[in-house]
Amino acid sequence: MSGSLNPTALVRLLGSWNSGALPAYRELADVVRLLVMDGRIPLDVALPSERALAQTLGLSRTTVTAAYASLREQGFLTAGQGSRGRTCIPHRSVPVSAPGLAVPDGLLDLAYASLSAAGEVVHRAFADALTELPALLPGFGYDAVGVPALREAIADKYTAEGVPTTPGQILVTSGAQHALNIVLRTLAGKQDRVLVEHPTYPNALDAIRASGCKPLPVALPPGTSPAWDIDAMVSTMNQQRPAMAYLVPDFHNPTGRIMSDLQRRRLVRAAAASGTVLVVDETLRGLNLDAVRTAPMSSFGPAVVSIGSLSKSHWAGLRTGWIRADETLIARCVATRTVMDLGGPVVEQLAAARLVRSFAEPLDARLEELRHNREALLALLAEHLPEWEVERPRGGLTVWCRLPSPCSTALTVLAPDFGLRLAAGPRFGVGGAFEHYMRVPYTLPPEQLEFAVRALRAAQDTLDASPQLRRTLKAGRPTAAAVA
Repeated sequence: MSGSLNPTALVRLLGSWNSGALPAYRELADVVRLLVMDGRIPLDVALPSERALAQTLGLSRTTVTAAYASLREQGFLTAGQGSRGRTCIPHRSVPVSAPGLAVPDGLLDLAYASLSAAGEVVHRAFADALTELPALLPGFGYDAVGVPALREAIADKYTAEGVPTTPGQILVTSGAQHALNIVLRTLAGKQDRVLVEHPTYPNALDAIRASGCKPLPVALPPGTSPAWDIDAMVSTMNQQRPAMAYLVPDFHNPTGRIMSDLQRRRLVRAAAASGTVLVVDETLRGLNLDAVRTAPMSSFGPAVVSIGSLSKSHWAGLRTGWIRADETLIARCVATRTVMDLGGPVVEQLAAARLVRSFAEPLDARLEELRHNREALLALLAEHLPEWEVERPRGGLTVWCRLPSPCSTALTVLAPDFGLRLAAGPRFGVGGAFEHYMRVPYTLPPEQLEFAVRALRAAQDTLDASPQLRRTLKAGRPTAAAVA
């Protein structure tokens, strides 16, 4: 849409915007910015001239000029001719709301939930891999299934965990996201339903939508007992007959919950009865902070498809993941995979084989560090944001917080002004849900977590001080662009 917004229409949208808590130009710019992110001011619309808006608002032109300058600096207003800039979404706002892209300079990143590399262990694995590489150089280097050494190592790891597995049941992929995309394109057709927990991992939702499937959300209970509403999942599978279900039963992202063996067994049986293929994301299973004992989901039934990777336990830069399934399904996945790519880098797979063989080597130190970070974050949230309701995670990398008002997207928009990048709650849901929630990782050291929580407090205070910002949020849901 292109056009222009007259001063009277803009003033009506602004409402009672000037609370006096901040300089007038800053409050004006903040409200206009949220109206753009909220979709109530469309993109590519010319705002009123500085003179006309100043007259209508009864302000000095200097105030409106400063507000427009702030919007231009933040990328929400084009330079345009004279003062008739057009609304836009800034290029640098994408990293603010979309985890997975490089963090802008000067921002502390709370959108990612990943650790730095287990440095010495990863380095040694690559050094060892280089000594094994000459034996493979006479070959072509294409292997859509995966280097045999890595497939054997992954199969042995499952067998040691009580799930007998052969290398023929393993397909090596370029990370867990790649694995999920392969499985989706193999098992589900366009318009098929895919059951998901609600909330769930946002990149999984992106993959489901990109494949043409429809996510079918089933809410997690508000308390932690039971951690999953298995009755609702079973009922949904029986009534809706989804082609597959994507679940994160091991230290669920974003809540950190873990599914009991009793719940796993019941869910596997119900899925088999309804014809729904369970696809289980186990990338966080190794980050067991409270030493909870559970069996892998695949131990309860042969039809379970497991996805894993080294991204959370060792380093996301490895880009090594896998699919475990029966050999017939693996063959189908390989056929799907060859349309997308012809195999992964060989050296990385040789290094990954080393890491999988000694999977637990870096974990003791990493788990102790994560426990320390988790306790620090929980204490900081209790001290500085006592009105936030915090769910204590049993493992994984993140804390799931309920906010006192539906302001998650607003906090995400405001956060860069306080040095933070966040992922808004609606990123983890369907249909704009979870404006009352925020995911906060504890992957950073305590001193950085303290900065982050104090910045969150400052952003929350700014939001609380402006009644118009609260009204803007209540007036309408954020658009997809605001939370993508």
